[in-house]
Amino acid sequence: MVHASRQTRILVLNDMERLERTLFRLEQGYELQFRLGPTLQGKQVRVHTNYPTEGERFDRNKFRPLDWIDTAPNGREDDSDKFCKLELRVAGSYQYYFGTGDKDKAGSGYIVVDPVLRVGADNHILPLDCITIQTYLAKCLGPLDQWTHRLRVAKEAGYNMIHFTPLQKLGQSRSCYSLADQLELNPDFSPEGKHCSWMDVGNLVDKLKKDWNMVCITDVVYNHTAANSKWIRLHPECGYNLVNSPHLKPAWVLDRALWHLSCQVAEGEYEDRGVPALIHTEQHINALRGVLLEEVYPTLKLWEFFQVKVEKALDLFRKMLQAGGDTVRSSPPRHEGAPLLKVIQDPHYRRFGNTVDITSALEMFTPHSNSPSDMQECCNRFKKTLEELNAERHREMNYHAEKAISCIVGTIVYERTAEHGPKLGAVTMEDPLVTRYFTFPFDEMTFDQEMHLIGQADQACHFLAHNGWVMGDDPLRNFAEPGSHVYLRRELICWGDSVKLRYGDKPEDCPYLWAHMKKYTEITARHFAGVRLDNCHSTPLHVAEYMLEQARAVRPDLYVVAELFTGSEELDNVFVTRLAITSLVREAMSAGDSHEEGRLVYRFGGEPVGSFVQPSLRPLVPSVAHAMFLDVTHDNQCPIQIRSVFDSLPSSAIVSMACCATGSTRGYDELVPHQISVVSEERMYPCWNPEAKPCSPGEVSLQTGIIAAKRALNKLHQELAVNSFTQVYVDQVDEDIVAVTRHCPSSHQSVVAVCRTAFKDPKTHTYRDSVPPMFIPGKIEEVVLEARMVERNVDPYAKDEKNINGLPQYTVEITEHLQLKDSNMVKRADVTSQGCSEFVQEIVFERLTPGSVIVFRVSLDPRSQELVGTLRRHLIQFSPHYRAGSLADNSVPAILSTPLETIMSKLSLADMNMLLYRCNAEEQEDGGGCYDIPSWQPLKYGGLQGVISVMADVRPKNDLGHPFCDNLRQGDWLIDFMANRLVAKGGALGEVGQWLQAMFGLLRHIPRYLVPCYFDAIVLGAYTTALDHVFKNMTSFVQNGSTLVKQLALGSVQMCGVGRHPALPPLSPHLKDVPYRLSDITGKEEQCCVSLAAGLPHFSSGIFRCWGRDTFIALRGLMLVTGRHLEARNIILAFAGTLRYGLIPNLLGRGSGARYNCRDAVWWWLQCVQDYCTLVPHGVDILMCPVSRMYVTNVSQPQPAGQWEQPLYDVIQEAMQRHMQGIHFREAKAGPEIDRNMADEGFNVEAGVDDDTGFVFGGNAFNCGTWMDKMGESEKARNKGVPATPRDGSAVEIVGLCKSTLRWLVELHKSGLFPYTTVTIRREDRNLSVPYADWEHKIQENFEKMFYVSHDPLDPDEKHPQLVHKRGIYKDSYGASSPWCDYQLRPNFTIAMVVAPELFTVERAWEALDVAEKKLLGPLGMKTLDPDDMVYCGVYDNNLDNDNSALAKGFNYHQGPEWLWPVGYFLRAKLCFAKKMGQETYDKTVYLVKNVLSRHYVHLERSSWKGLPELTNENGQYCPFSCESQAWSIATVLEVLHDL
Repeated sequence: MVHASRQTRILVLNDMERLERTLFRLEQGYELQFRLGPTLQGKQVRVHTNYPTEGERFDRNKFRPLDWIDTAPNGREDDSDKFCKLELRVAGSYQYYFGTGDKDKAGSGYIVVDPVLRVGADNHILPLDCITIQTYLAKCLGPLDQWTHRLRVAKEAGYNMIHFTPLQKLGQSRSCYSLADQLELNPDFSPEGKHCSWMDVGNLVDKLKKDWNMVCITDVVYNHTAANSKWIRLHPECGYNLVNSPHLKPAWVLDRALWHLSCQVAEGEYEDRGVPALIHTEQHINALRGVLLEEVYPTLKLWEFFQVKVEKALDLFRKMLQAGGDTVRSSPPRHEGAPLLKVIQDPHYRRFGNTVDITSALEMFTPHSNSPSDMQECCNRFKKTLEELNAERHREMNYHAEKAISCIVGTIVYERTAEHGPKLGAVTMEDPLVTRYFTFPFDEMTFDQEMHLIGQADQACHFLAHNGWVMGDDPLRNFAEPGSHVYLRRELICWGDSVKLRYGDKPEDCPYLWAHMKKYTEITARHFAGVRLDNCHSTPLHVAEYMLEQARAVRPDLYVVAELFTGSEELDNVFVTRLAITSLVREAMSAGDSHEEGRLVYRFGGEPVGSFVQPSLRPLVPSVAHAMFLDVTHDNQCPIQIRSVFDSLPSSAIVSMACCATGSTRGYDELVPHQISVVSEERMYPCWNPEAKPCSPGEVSLQTGIIAAKRALNKLHQELAVNSFTQVYVDQVDEDIVAVTRHCPSSHQSVVAVCRTAFKDPKTHTYRDSVPPMFIPGKIEEVVLEARMVERNVDPYAKDEKNINGLPQYTVEITEHLQLKDSNMVKRADVTSQGCSEFVQEIVFERLTPGSVIVFRVSLDPRSQELVGTLRRHLIQFSPHYRAGSLADNSVPAILSTPLETIMSKLSLADMNMLLYRCNAEEQEDGGGCYDIPSWQPLKYGGLQGVISVMADVRPKNDLGHPFCDNLRQGDWLIDFMANRLVAKGGALGEVGQWLQAMFGLLRHIPRYLVPCYFDAIVLGAYTTALDHVFKNMTSFVQNGSTLVKQLALGSVQMCGVGRHPALPPLSPHLKDVPYRLSDITGKEEQCCVSLAAGLPHFSSGIFRCWGRDTFIALRGLMLVTGRHLEARNIILAFAGTLRYGLIPNLLGRGSGARYNCRDAVWWWLQCVQDYCTLVPHGVDILMCPVSRMYVTNVSQPQPAGQWEQPLYDVIQEAMQRHMQGIHFREAKAGPEIDRNMADEGFNVEAGVDDDTGFVFGGNAFNCGTWMDKMGESEKARNKGVPATPRDGSAVEIVGLCKSTLRWLVELHKSGLFPYTTVTIRREDRNLSVPYADWEHKIQENFEKMFYVSHDPLDPDEKHPQLVHKRGIYKDSYGASSPWCDYQLRPNFTIAMVVAPELFTVERAWEALDVAEKKLLGPLGMKTLDPDDMVYCGVYDNNLDNDNSALAKGFNYHQGPEWLWPVGYFLRAKLCFAKKMGQETYDKTVYLVKNVLSRHYVHLERSSWKGLPELTNENGQYCPFSCESQAWSIATVLEVLHDL
């Protein structure tokens, strides 16, 4: 039974679930299945996606529908296995949405498919976690013909990916990211006398890929262009200027004022006011703040851009008021006041250009008369309101001004006075007070002259807003668009060399810009394997989406990298999902200490060591974005400046051990002691020369910096990724030492890197001399490398003028691939053991100085390797995953040479009950109990399901810290329990036990950290094999059924078993095919028939296991529908043998201890005999089977089996005859011995048939003879001995069951299969024969007359019209001693509808079902009483004992709580009558049914009992007093599926 290992993920769709901010990552080759969640099952759901069909080009806006597939041949019954799928073969971001009914979009989300990178002449795959990247500033590489000499440093240092900053022509500032022309290659790259093209770059990139196995990526910059770009001068519409973005005019005015202020400060004009050109004290800053607040802002009057010209508006208002006359005053007066009058912003943003809505003003301001004084008074009120509105705008602008001054001053403090700032020195034209926010491509002029340009469109269009970034801003908002005040409030950290680009919403909004950038993108994608999205968080999402779509059209497997600064993983996901970002840049420099650095390693990739093997078909769970974890990025501060030079090596080693892409920036490995500026750096990178000396200018070698160590670490990183070392463990050994373990789950080799960080300089900080020892489980094969930072005696660092150089006085001392005994860092390595199976080496260190790294390669000890290999070999039968690392071993126990499937093929379904289930009470009856996890809880079952239920929660989360896993690691108690429990049974079960024993025997001697994952693999394999065997032994309905059908069918195995003590009375010795065994108590042969437990855990063992009513309500679903015909026959006949007084026992008590206190069990039994005859092939043969009668007379003692026998048809006849005759008796041993709560009158049992109606009736006010059998128990509430629901008279379901039986018996007789046509009774000393046909006809004639509550208040058949409170329903009973009980709305009438639908008028039945649906249907079950009823209470609490008689001691057991088994009959009734109502109604009903069933499916999935409960509290809330799994709950739901 080897399962395919193809990876499939399931995405469950739920109504109104928007998952656009959830990241779902998948790999190419995966299959994605969309399945319906509970809220959608039964609905017509349409799933659309823009994932293209094979061979089709991707179009983001083109969606196609997906077809539904159902794997179950009987897929009509429910939607649990219905799915539509995508075969994922193309990288990118894809959207899906789904709709139902008239809703086009009921939910949506994105999936991201990772690209596949290839390198080398053979085009082999480079896994994403294998990547080691190094960043180069392209401008520091020199002419193209020199690049290989400089790039060779990356190759020799072991990197396999190079990231180039943009290769385009740079702008005036020479910043790497300020591009003058996106389409032109930087001319600096052309050697003298030669012109290089993009083709030359492409050839070089291709050479690096094929010859060096290196992938090349570069930046794309979509957000801005260089301020001196020629094309932006020709196409100013591509930027934000004062014509297309007039809302920026006030900010531009402020910007120009600040420029002129800066010029005046530079020239010393403000020195006398305390602001010199060289600003360096707090007094200077405060003086400058005063100048801004008191001189600059007041003179600019920026508020005027947002105000109304009062006189102009007033004149217009006055004219219209005078012109309007009476017409104006005829409109109703409105509340006056400013809030209702809105200022309309002038779209051109002219001073005092704003207006108000005069029409609204005329409605608001109405004069009292036409007199001049009243008209003037009205105008005055209008004017006052305008002035108030202007004042409000003035206050708003003052608020913006305060913020702007704060930002201006903050910038000046950082740039000129702060210790950590650049300290720019004096204010000059080149270094102004603040960076300009707008370009000014004209000659210098006065401020007043500049202000005239603002209205000249041909000039104003060239005042372009610069780009930058805003601290803490919403990255999804464009800060240059209207509504943002970033430029006005001076919140932008501005890049004065770059112009922000204005794309608009679509290409038509700025055709030149979109076309230009599209071409730029295509050039980049043509020559590079990937791109880094520069300034990604500020790039408009729709622009990046469009451009990357163009890039992927050129290169489908485009690798996309970005660095996001959103501060929110959820916001990060928006970018990652929409843009299909492959890797997000993460930086070790963000860690403040070694502990945080280690935590980042754990967070950014890999599973915990010892993780569980996940199934290949499993739910799609949200992902964390794939990380590119760098020791430092190229645009951040140098670590040497922040930490110490000694930390370069250990931090780099920690990063290299991460299970994700890793890397660095050129200069880090060479120990360059400063940030290599993307703006100002113009020197060249050194070239590779293996012979280079430490101080050789322009050259580096393995002796330079930490290059030798980085080469070893990069190679190790790649080796770990290629060889699937996917598990990670990070150990904080002490405050400075981090140990990172990478583990391979198939070979169980580990690599352990012990890194002693040096965040502080060892020369100035005192580190501890002693280092704690480490305990490494397994055998250390070798020291992969040991390295430390050392100083050497060379000339000190001097910054070279032409080449970027590092600190020559520091290097790394490294030794690779040595034996432990030869290590200079390990003082002693002792082998110790922890327990019987732990082989551990204790490592005592010496010379593990700050800045040191040692890496061990660790294997399992030889014995453990052998055992794990053998274990994996025997697990291949369950999954090919275990083939890797498996070993042949002929010395294992013989039992393992037989596949488990073969061993299990000998098991019966009764054996499966023992193997899979049995709750604690059942286990205790056998002398044991379920396994108890210390400090947690006992398992739910003694069998495999007990473990599987726990592992189902633990496995997906890899929750290795769970008490269950802890117990497995600490000892072998659980594995001994599981195997010994089965071995003790002997036979076929004993063989399974031996197989487990042998497999678990291999577990005992492997490292304990591996025990949980292999234990899970063994148990899961055994469990799935067992389930396969179960289903093979059931009907085709189950075998071909959905997952829900199969899960419910397992309830048959769960509930049907054989205990130590036989639960059923003995069958006739003359009956064939009865199972026997040797009793371990008496030593004699005894029958061992399967019995059916009523519910777990409360009704599973002893005398409370078997109940007549529960058994026969559940028997059809659990035994007949599943194909357990022989066992069903035996149960039917065993109960038949106990017939007494014409009744079947309520509580069986093996027959000899039976209680005959229920009126309905016999009718459920008769219904089951009918179902057996109907559903089972040759089922009518049961009628001839011998029944060993236990009671010769009503008062005789129990007889031994075979003493008195009858064919089953005679027993049936007796039951019918007794009822027609009338049943009257007092229970044997009446009193507290059999029922401590019942009143004396309650022990009197009565049943009979009404001569007029044919209805079976019975009971009295002191007992409860139907399934609603709660007897009051509280003395405090005085309800003791009072039945909560007597349901005496004719209970509706019993009448229906009787009618069903009569119909069947009549048909049987016609077929010659039943010898009786009548019942004969004594009436007034004479025999009276009643034909079955007449009896049936009488019920048919009277049922609706007596049970239907019509809408006619004058209905002559209604005896108690004053008690009617709902019409269009069916009564719960007829003729109750308390007549109002008849009229209570309960779900019992639906049972009669299913078994005897002919009793009901279709329209009336449908209406009654509609009322039941609205009033009684809950999430899982049916309310047992109408919530409108005065005694309704939906919460059952059996422990409550107060003075409330309606609730005390659970008196409301059937007065509202939602029972599950009636929902089966309700749904079956709905389906039955829906068919009669027409196809449209039937289709709607199927939706309802599937929707309800989906909730049962969810409960089954989540339940550790793997069953459906007895009941829930109101609205589906959990009830702690309910059985967790109830036989009839499972059975009736399964019957619904069978009907479907």
